[in-house]
Amino acid sequence: MIRIEVNDIKLYAYHGCLPEEALIGGNYLVSVYVDADVAQALENDELMNTVDYVMINQIVEEEMAIRSKLIEHVAGRILKRIEVSDRRIRHAGVKVRKLSPPINGDVSEVSVLLNF
Repeated sequence: MIRIEVNDIKLYAYHGCLPEEALIGGNYLVSVYVDADVAQALENDELMNTVDYVMINQIVEEEMAIRSKLIEHVAGRILKRIEVSDRRIRHAGVKVRKLSPPINGDVSEVSVLLNF
């Protein structure tokens, strides 16, 4: 089993419960890991022998572009798509971080971490 990580994908998106968030948007960081049976990649230097992290990035970008009230919902959609994207994936996780959330207080981020 090999772990592949795609960390801190920077995105601007429009998630949140406040009407202003739908108009103004905000900065997000998304990180994904997959544990996959890709041992052949150690022996054979071919993309087809591993999980394509370009595809992981694309899934994140597409799902983050769909507005949601909750980052939990967005993270769930990302994780579901990754789960079915490659039969070699055994476990995966996604962390969605909302930077400078509009809440009362000096908070740098809120985040959600989901795993399967």
